[in-house]
Amino acid sequence: MKVKLEDVERFERHVKMRLAFRFGVITVTDATQAVIRVRISLPDGRTSQGVAAEALAAKWFEKSPAFTDEQNLDQLRQALDLAIELYRAQGFDRPFDLFAGTYVEQHKRGAALGLNPLVASFGPALLDRAILDALGRTTGQSFATMIARNVPGIRTTLLTPDIADADLGPFLSGLVPAPGIEVRHTVGLVDPLTAADRPAAERVNDGLPETLEEVVSYYRGRYYKLKVGGDIKADLERLGRIAAVLDAGAGDYRTTLDGNEQYDDVEGIVELWRKVEETPALARLAKSTLFIEQPIKRAVALSRSVEPLARHRAVIIDESDGELSAFPRALELGYAGVSSKNCKGFYKSILNAARVARLGAGHFMSAEDLTTWPGVSVQQDLALVSLLGLGHVERNAHHFIDGMGFAPEREQHAFVAAHPDLYEKKDGAPARLKAIGGKLALRSLNVPGFAVGAEMDFKSMRAMTEGAST
Repeated sequence: MKVKLEDVERFERHVKMRLAFRFGVITVTDATQAVIRVRISLPDGRTSQGVAAEALAAKWFEKSPAFTDEQNLDQLRQALDLAIELYRAQGFDRPFDLFAGTYVEQHKRGAALGLNPLVASFGPALLDRAILDALGRTTGQSFATMIARNVPGIRTTLLTPDIADADLGPFLSGLVPAPGIEVRHTVGLVDPLTAADRPAAERVNDGLPETLEEVVSYYRGRYYKLKVGGDIKADLERLGRIAAVLDAGAGDYRTTLDGNEQYDDVEGIVELWRKVEETPALARLAKSTLFIEQPIKRAVALSRSVEPLARHRAVIIDESDGELSAFPRALELGYAGVSSKNCKGFYKSILNAARVARLGAGHFMSAEDLTTWPGVSVQQDLALVSLLGLGHVERNAHHFIDGMGFAPEREQHAFVAAHPDLYEKKDGAPARLKAIGGKLALRSLNVPGFAVGAEMDFKSMRAMTEGAST
């Protein structure tokens, strides 16, 4: 089905985080979210609107110290500006072909502006979601239905020569959304682990957990994602403290390690892992570790084999997944998997999932989170990863941000009413995710469009300016 992008409204929201979160080289205390509303038209004259939202994150898409945090945000705005211009010029086309037909030019123009591939992908990632949301609303089809029927027209292209259409069709038609998914709680580099790390004078006291001990008790989850920082001694010390908490209260837990590009080479992360395995206090944590995520700096991550590490634990790419060709390249170097993140584009996730299905045992996709705020952002991400059959998903924004407190009461109530299985609002607190027993219920996301089902309050948002020159 062909559509035409007629108009795009761009907004932003800002929130002060309830807890500081450190990953890689940055400690985040407040956050900004990009929100877009598109209007599309169909060849028969029908029109519809759709929405998407994603965090504007500094020092993840682009980690060079040459750019300030505000310049990082402007780079993401530029990527959106480019995508809007290219999609509108495309005219009537199938949703997937709006993406595929502008892909090369998007990255070419982005490179000319100094935008790396991960940054350049941000603009199309937002547009593609909003366009499919609009199409689903006007045709009465849910995201899962549209993908299974291939309404967007997903196909192989010169950009994905390793995938065959003969395999893609059956893969898409076989996708069925799961009714729920388990939460993998992220432990940042400065998160308080025990009560001793959180003096009374520093506590938020908003009813949500503030230490890892409290998280374990409050959510009762089984999965945890642990950040490491590139300093072997410091990483071992912190992992030891985390292991003590998990061993004591998390039952039969499972973990993943996220290096966020903090190690210079494979030798460094291999040395960390060897010491983890040699440390008695880390025995259960080592046994629990499912995989290691992007431990090596992007500049060299795809230049050498990671086989020395892969012999110990499976390794996946995340930040290195900037282009459609990245995952096949990584496979040749010993990586076993790749992350799914809506900020990188849901078409990329679907194509990579099809690759994983073709490759079979020993290869996998993980569900990761780049600060997806409760509401539209988290819902669209959950709809994607649950459809792809992923059993657990990294979540952290619902812990570092107090639910939907960034949105007006009217909007919060609308989302709770539309998704009572996913949110709760009580005792005067903001609408919050219901992660009962460490799980999220997702049946209510099966609504026309891309898993939204409620109206956002755009009047409460500020207009986004066009991306300034970096």
